[in-house]
Amino acid sequence: MHEQRSQFPNGPLQPGNRAPAFALRDTPDQTVSLSELQGRIVILVFYPADWSPICGSELALYNELLPEFQRFGATLLGVSVDGAWCHIAYARESKLKFPLLADFEPKGAVARAYGVYRQHDGTAERALFVIDSEGVIRWSFVSPVGVVPGADGILTALQALTAKEKTP
Repeated sequence: MHEQRSQFPNGPLQPGNRAPAFALRDTPDQTVSLSELQGRIVILVFYPADWSPICGSELALYNELLPEFQRFGATLLGVSVDGAWCHIAYARESKLKFPLLADFEPKGAVARAYGVYRQHDGTAERALFVIDSEGVIRWSFVSPVGVVPGADGILTALQALTAKEKTP
């Protein structure tokens, strides 16, 4: 019997941590950075790969709920280790209306910073982070790779955040 070591020695970043800064390509010649979204709520959706059936179901759900996320003033960003060209083709085919960011080179650097890189297969975990307008993680969740995590946790976190911001 051998001891199985966690692939995340420190685990995924938890609420209360400052969200690590990043600048990732959403097209071959444009980047999106967390700093340019300062002052806005950001939903980061890490997922293993474009074109996989489970990722497709997850991203389709979030695409459908995009108006609801926007009602809370949130910006939705998908992140995987796939390259920008792959993301462009996948987003076009899937009719996605939110950016997919390429955590491509150095591979998985942003997923590593958030504690959700799967070293053994070179992809990101299926992980969600809600980051407040000050750049602090307010909610995070890692789902088993084979399970779509749904949107209830995101919506609950957004409701709590907007309620907090309205309270004097």
